[in-house]
Amino acid sequence: MPHATATLEAIVRSYYDHVDAHRLEELLALFDEDIVYERQGTPRIMGIAALRRFYEQERIIDSGAHTLDQVLTGAEWVAVRGRFDGRLRDGQQVRIRFTDWHHFREGRIVRRESLFPGRTV
Repeated sequence: MPHATATLEAIVRSYYDHVDAHRLEELLALFDEDIVYERQGTPRIMGIAALRRFYEQERIIDSGAHTLDQVLTGAEWVAVRGRFDGRLRDGQQVRIRFTDWHHFREGRIVRRESLFPGRTV
């Protein structure tokens, strides 16, 4: 069933809100069980159990906030260009630019791809 692009955009915006607020259950509810989650320079994450493990145990970010500078929507995807300002688990402060692609099927994210063009804005 097709979803309005405004609905897909709202889902993606809520994803970043959930990440920043550490609301894991709400975040995971946005994804399909068979999610493929790719982040530049890291191993591919396959499936919801692996995504849960990533956010609970493997993510190197401790805290911070995403700022969305540009959000583009299509019939089954949303692209985001933005910045992240925060702190890693080792205490290092970071400022990272990112571009994310969220691909949807039946209202859930089935694939997410992230690129990080640099650590400066």
